Amino acid sequence: MTVTSALTVIAVILTLAYAVLNGFRDSSTAVAAAVRTRALTPVVAVVVAAFFAFLGTLATSGLSTALVDALNFNVPPGTAGLKMVICGLITAGAWGIYCWWRGMPMSSTHSLLSALVGASGAAAFVGDESMAGAWQLLLGSVLLPLLIAPGVAYALSYLAVIPAMWLVRHNTSRTVNEVSRTGQAVTACASALGLGLQDGQRTGALIALVLMNGRLMDPGPVTWAIQLAAAAALSFGVLLGGWRITYTLGRRLVNFDPLRGMIAQGVSAIMLFLGSVVFHLPMSTTQTVTSGIVGAGNNQSFESVVWRNVAKVARIWVLTPAVCIFGGAVLTLAVRPLF
Repeated sequence: MTVTSALTVIAVILTLAYAVLNGFRDSSTAVAAAVRTRALTPVVAVVVAAFFAFLGTLATSGLSTALVDALNFNVPPGTAGLKMVICGLITAGAWGIYCWWRGMPMSSTHSLLSALVGASGAAAFVGDESMAGAWQLLLGSVLLPLLIAPGVAYALSYLAVIPAMWLVRHNTSRTVNEVSRTGQAVTACASALGLGLQDGQRTGALIALVLMNGRLMDPGPVTWAIQLAAAAALSFGVLLGGWRITYTLGRRLVNFDPLRGMIAQGVSAIMLFLGSVVFHLPMSTTQTVTSGIVGAGNNQSFESVVWRNVAKVARIWVLTPAVCIFGGAVLTLAVRPLF
C-alpha cells in the first residue's frame, strides 16, 4: 500500500469518526428544548432525531456538491492535501471532545474549517503546498456566519414570539402548553432534519474530497454510497446523545416554555433548510438553535436569560476559530518530518 493510499484510508476513517462525534454533540442541540419541556422523552427524542438526521443527509446532495466544488480546487492533491485534512480532523475532534466535556455547545463546522485553514497556513509557512483561498474560506464560511447567523436566529425568534402570543391570547396556559408540546415535537424533528441537511452533507463532501485527493474517485457528484456512509455515521452519533450539552441548553441558559421552545426550533430549522437547499451555505446547527432559544426565551415579561452562562458559550464560539487554527498549524508542523 502506498503512502497516499494509507493516508486516504486514515482520512476516511477519521471523517466518519468525526461525523459520529458531530452527531453525538449536535443531538443535544436538536432535542434539548423538546426534552426540557417534556415534549419528548429523552429516549424517543434521540431515536427520532437520529432517523431524521439520516433522512436529511440523504434528502439532497446540493450542499455536498457545492462544498466539493468549492474545496476541490483549493485543497492540494495527493499527500499534501490528505495531511491537511487529517490534521484538521484530529484538531477539530479534540476541541469538540473538550467542549462536550465542559458542556459547551460549539460549531463542528467552524472548528473543522478553521483547523484546515491553520493546517494550510503552516504548510505555506514551511514552503509546502497549501490550500488556495484559505483565508477567504475562513472569512466567508466561519467569521461572517459567526457574526451574522446567531444574531439573525436571535432576532427572528425574539420577534416571532410577538405574533405567537397574540394568537394564543384567549387560550388557557394549559391548552397553549399542550398544543406547543405537540408542535415542539414536530420542530425537533425538523431541527434534526436540518442537522442532516447541513452536517451530514458536509461529511459526505469531505469523504468525496478525500477520495478524490487519494485518486480513488473521479471528480463529480457525491455518490449515493458516500451519502449513505455519512448518514449512518451521523445518525449513529445522534443515537449516543451528548447529554452534557443538552443540560446546558435546556437548563443553564434560559428559562422557556413549550411555546418559545417550539418557536426557537422552528426558526433554526428554517434557517438550516434555506442554508442547505437554497443558498448552499454551511451553517452551524449549534449556533442557530442556541441563539434561537435565547432569543425566544428573552422575550418574556420577566428576566429569564442567565447572561453569565450565555457569555461563556459566546466565548467558546469566538475561541473556536482561534484555537483550531493554532491546533491545526501546530499538528501539521509536528507531522511534517513523517512524510
